[in-house]
Amino acid sequence: MVLSTIVLRNLRAAYPDATIDFLTEKFCAGIVKNHPLLNNVIAFDKKYAFLDDDVNCFKSLTFLNNMRKQNYDLVFDFFGNPRSALITFFSNARHRVGYDFRMRKWTYNHTIVSRADQIHEAEWHLDALKEMNIPIVSKNLSVAVTERDHRFADDFWQRYQAGQKKVIALNFSGGWPSKRWPLNRFMVLARRLVEKHACEILIVWGPGEKKEAQLLQDQISVGTTILPETNLKELAAILSRADLMITTDSGPMHIAAAMQTPCVALFGPTNPHLQGPYGKNHKIIVARGLPCLRCNRLTCDHNSCMKLISVDDVLNAATSVLMSDKREQDTE
Repeated sequence: MVLSTIVLRNLRAAYPDATIDFLTEKFCAGIVKNHPLLNNVIAFDKKYAFLDDDVNCFKSLTFLNNMRKQNYDLVFDFFGNPRSALITFFSNARHRVGYDFRMRKWTYNHTIVSRADQIHEAEWHLDALKEMNIPIVSKNLSVAVTERDHRFADDFWQRYQAGQKKVIALNFSGGWPSKRWPLNRFMVLARRLVEKHACEILIVWGPGEKKEAQLLQDQISVGTTILPETNLKELAAILSRADLMITTDSGPMHIAAAMQTPCVALFGPTNPHLQGPYGKNHKIIVARGLPCLRCNRLTCDHNSCMKLISVDDVLNAATSVLMSDKREQDTE
């Protein structure tokens, strides 16, 4: 979702007077809600967007019919699964653009050869725009952070009272169990960071992870704060003020990168060249020499690719980023 926002400035520059809507699932719609480059955000429950025996067909048909009534001229399918392909097809848009994924390609009338295994996922989205001769004027991600979100972050940072110290955000979670680095390594790393850099540690957590965050804080003890409960844009606003994010491959990693916060990202089962933090000034940590790297498995009985990443490797990368103290600048 975050990586797809790379298209927004390009679309608005090409079609300044057009109505541009963004269709996405409810859980991540906050990334683009009230975005100044969009007219509408359509947040849907996926169980009502696919004709399946296990869902209410009436609601599915109503949803598809409402999409058709919008009379879109152009629809891009940036997700490319059976559900999004069918939504694209039933939109009856004059131009339906998608990638050449199996049978799904027949739902489009503009099909792009997918380079998903060759280029970063953010820039993969731009291939669809190029197919429609839309100029690429920006390669920046775009999270719709509002003034309210910035005020929320300002209030948090005032209460946080980090002073002049560097603030390092630690994101220990990962959508897949195989992406996780052992929690005790984060604990050791945080202690060494505080000792070496006299920094403050901000623990990032998501739904169902509060107990782990509390355990991590209790083990680190000195110089540690747990992120308050936030929505996605409040999280983005807070992370934009951190000096560094140390993270697994995850949604918060992409949010931090979109806000131009440098990341030290730990990768194992996924490919950092394709799904790593987008932009400059990031460091990627990978355990070398394993034949099973980039396996894309959700779970693993040994998880060697993550367990072989050492605290020293992560500490050295973090030190390098903190010493350089550079951020990518938006030149637009």
